[in-house]
Amino acid sequence: MKHTLAIVVFLIAITATTGFLVTCNYNIDKQEKQTAPCYIGVTFCGNTTAEGKMLVDKVKSYTNLFVVDSIVVNKNETALTDLCSYAVAKRLHVIVYFADLNLHWQLNWVNSTKQQLGDWFLGVYYYDEPGGIQLDYNWANSTTSFVPNYSNTTRNYDKAAASFISSFQTYRNFKALKETSVTTFTSDYALYWFDYKAGFDVVLTEFGWNNTLNQEIALSRAAANMENKTWGAIITWKYNQPPYLDTANEIYSQMLLAYQCGAKYITIFNYPTYPDGNPYGLLTDQHFNALQKLWSHITTASTAETKSESIQATTALVLPRNYGWGMRHVDDVIWGFWGPDDLSPQIWNVTSVLLAKYGAYLDIIYDDSTFPFAGKYSQIYYWNDTIYG
Repeated sequence: MKHTLAIVVFLIAITATTGFLVTCNYNIDKQEKQTAPCYIGVTFCGNTTAEGKMLVDKVKSYTNLFVVDSIVVNKNETALTDLCSYAVAKRLHVIVYFADLNLHWQLNWVNSTKQQLGDWFLGVYYYDEPGGIQLDYNWANSTTSFVPNYSNTTRNYDKAAASFISSFQTYRNFKALKETSVTTFTSDYALYWFDYKAGFDVVLTEFGWNNTLNQEIALSRAAANMENKTWGAIITWKYNQPPYLDTANEIYSQMLLAYQCGAKYITIFNYPTYPDGNPYGLLTDQHFNALQKLWSHITTASTAETKSESIQATTALVLPRNYGWGMRHVDDVIWGFWGPDDLSPQIWNVTSVLLAKYGAYLDIIYDDSTFPFAGKYSQIYYWNDTIYG
C-alpha cells in the first residue's frame, strides 16, 4: 500500500510540524445505532480534518470504525486530536496510523488519547506490510544493518525468522509502543505467523491484488487463532490504476467472507484521495452501499443465523518450521533472501489440493512447538503428505 515506500525497514526519517495536545469536547451523538459483532469501517487518507469530518458524517450511520490513515493529519497533534474526537462523538471507534513514532509527541499522545477516549480508541496502526516488505525488498542492494542481509549466505530459515522477529521486538520505538499497552495493528499480505510472533496484536489481511482469498484467510486466521491474537481484513486495490478497487459487489462478497470467517475488523483502504473530484476519496456511492448492506446484514441477523453462516476451520495444513515462503506462486521467494527450494513445489501442490477441497474451512499453520495444534482440528495434513486432488 501507499506507506511501503515511505517506511521500508525504518530507513526513512519522518519530519513534520506538530501542535500541542488539546482536548476537544464534542458531545457523543445520542442517536441510536445498532451494535455490531465486529468493527466495520473505512480508512481516511485525506489531508485535512475538514475532509476527515466529511467522511465521518458520510459513514457514521452504518459503520463503527474510522481508521485515521492520513500521512498529513497524523503528523499534526492538534489536528489529529480534533479528528479523533469528532469521530468518537459520532460513535465511531478510531485506529490511528503511525509509521514509526519518530515525532516527539506521539507516544504521549497515545497515552493521553487512551485515557481520554477509553475503549473508543482501539489502538495504533504501526508500520505497514512488515512481512511483505521482508519478501519483496531488494536485499541484494541493501546497505542497512538494521536487518541482516542473508542473500549470499547458506540457507538458514530459523536464523532468518529469528532476525525478523527480533528486529521488531528489540526496536526502541516498537518496544515503547508496546509498553503503552495499546493494541498494535498492522496490515500485510504474507508471513502473518511471524508478524504475530514479532509482537503485533492484530494483522489486517490484505484482500486484493487478485490473491486467493481462501489462502490468505487460511494463513492469517490460523496465525491469529493459534497465537491467541486477533485478525481482520482490509480491502485493498485490485488494480494499480483507476478504478483501483474491485466492484462494489465483489467487495461486499469479500467483506462478508471475512465476517463469516471470524474477522474482528473489516475496513476498506480509501486511497488515493479525491480522484475525479470525489470528496470522499476513492470510495463511490456503490462502495458505500456495500458497506451499508454489510452493516445491515450483521446487525439484524439473529444469533441462529450468525451461527449458521459462521465458517470455522476444521482442517489444517502444517508447514515446515520457520518456512518463510511467500506462497504467491510456485517460484516465490523465501524470507526475501532465497528463491524456492526443493520443498516449494510439493508444498504448492498440497496447498492447492487442500484449498480446492476445503476452501475457507482450511487453516495453514507452522510446525512450531510454541503453539501446539493437537486436538484443535479434526483433520491434520502435513506439507510432505501425498495428497491427490
